[in-house]
Amino acid sequence: MSAVMPAVMTHRQRVIGFALCIATILLAVLDTNIVSAATVPIVSDLDPAHGVDKIPWLIAAYQLAATAALPLYGKLCDVIGAKKVFVGAVATFLAGSALCGMAGSMGWLIAARALQGIGGGGLMSVTMVVLRELKGPEEKDSGKGGSVGGIIAGAGMALGPWLGGVLADHADWRWIFYVNLPVGLAVLAAAVRVLKLPAHSTRRTIDFLGAGLAAAFSTMLLLVTQWGGKDHAWSSPLIIGLSTATVAAFALFVRRQATAAEPVLPLGLFRIREIRYGLAIQGLVGAAMMGSMVYVMIYLQVVRGIAASAAGLYLIPMAIGMTAVGLLSDRLATAGWSQKTFVVSGTVCASAALALLATLSTDTSLWTVRAALLLMGVGFGQLIGQLIQLVQDTAPAEQLGVATTGVRLFQTLGGALGAALFGTVLSRVYADRGPGGTTSTIGGLTGHARRQALDAFVSSTSVVFWSATAVMILAAVLATRLPAGIRRKPEETKAEAAEAAEVNATAFTTAPPLPR
Repeated sequence: MSAVMPAVMTHRQRVIGFALCIATILLAVLDTNIVSAATVPIVSDLDPAHGVDKIPWLIAAYQLAATAALPLYGKLCDVIGAKKVFVGAVATFLAGSALCGMAGSMGWLIAARALQGIGGGGLMSVTMVVLRELKGPEEKDSGKGGSVGGIIAGAGMALGPWLGGVLADHADWRWIFYVNLPVGLAVLAAAVRVLKLPAHSTRRTIDFLGAGLAAAFSTMLLLVTQWGGKDHAWSSPLIIGLSTATVAAFALFVRRQATAAEPVLPLGLFRIREIRYGLAIQGLVGAAMMGSMVYVMIYLQVVRGIAASAAGLYLIPMAIGMTAVGLLSDRLATAGWSQKTFVVSGTVCASAALALLATLSTDTSLWTVRAALLLMGVGFGQLIGQLIQLVQDTAPAEQLGVATTGVRLFQTLGGALGAALFGTVLSRVYADRGPGGTTSTIGGLTGHARRQALDAFVSSTSVVFWSATAVMILAAVLATRLPAGIRRKPEETKAEAAEAAEVNATAFTTAPPLPR
């Protein structure tokens, strides 16, 4: 087991470190949303003849690489310390961004996007570990600090597509990637100089085989959900074979985690009730959130005839809801809201929003859509930071990294499974109720046939939203099983008290803290 040496940081250094983390998370959220707004100019420049067929890989390459790297990032944080892993992730992300900007072909861009994704997988997950270690003991015990996720996610959701569109329309599309460099380089330089995080004095092995199996399992699962029912039928030999390989890789991964000396996702974590329920809730939230985001956009474009760029503006109420909750969450925590209260309230609000979306028709007021998305933002805003904090509060100190990245992994895989499940539901319901053909043929219909197709499509999306509501209600039920308060070990409390005394004494003798 690794011995963790406490770091000594002044209040000023903590503030700077916190700002670095905010900038890093914003980079990650913006990069996830920004590229989708510039696919047309990218294809027109690099491969106007065949580039459209490669757009799915341009989007998927980042997600696949980021997801595959998550388990290894968590373990590296626990073995060599979060600072080194943070610096490495940011450097990898910047290298990928530079190569994306210099791309001369779609193949080059997709490969560089995958490299960027490897770094991007650490921007969000490792930064959450850094944020946790930047907190003083009194902040860890306060129940506050869940505000950052909602604020940054809300801002990124609103700014990402807009910024991508502006850069694509008024500058070269390559600036979508180059814009990361000045901010990222500033973060990198400041992190090397300022961050002083707990150091690990004992060497520990890394289970690279387990990390490889986790990467193989998650990558194949994402490919199944990306291709199944779209590019290839669910009954096709490719999807059946890939699904079989996914199950086999998962079984081998679980077996490896049960026998490895230093597993990348210790099965013992699932014995902790807060972590067990927290990861399950995060997976369900990821599935429901994916269903809501994707199919609200499809409803607006297919049924209401709103252009893709204008449809993206409907996410602004959701972003406002998430940001507002982020701004208020610390005050609510001070007023006595526990993490359980946040999670229960968040899942209930999101369930109500999804149920409201399930009532949409072909002529429902678009303000109803905006209201539902605002309510959904309020719900998801309560969940984003609190679930991570819940897991971090109850994870053993030496397993903080793997527990944190586990939350992100469950969210990503839950989202992939949700997209596949809801896509299958939509296709099958429409096939039963529609006038014939698939949903992609609606645009070519006119008159009565188009009206019939739109009615069938709306009823199909209603089934999707009711399904997502059921998923979120299940998450709410699990949330009620969470303990009312976090159970902390007495020895951890004593250790943190000693660390607090050391930090306070050092800060007093070095530099006065900034005013709060």
